[in-house]
Amino acid sequence: MRGGEYMLNNLKAEFVRCNIEPYVGVMNALCCSEKTARNKLNGVSPVTVPEAAKIINKYFPKHSVEYLFIEDLNTSEHK
Repeated sequence: MRGGEYMLNNLKAEFVRCNIEPYVGVMNALCCSEKTARNKLNGVSPVTVPEAAKIINKYFPKHSVEYLFIEDLNTSEHK
């Protein structure tokens, strides 16, 4: 699934729980621009496996990749 407001909700929520703006966390973990970070969080650009590993290793070593990056299949029903 690409685009839409329900992309990577668990990842975003975990950043917020840590008082980190999600796009800032992605920027810092991946050394990328704000636009690239926002595109990844919003599903415009994919998050690669190596990128997911960098984010997990830097911020969320206790969380699984499935929890942070696999979208709930029921989100397509939300409007």
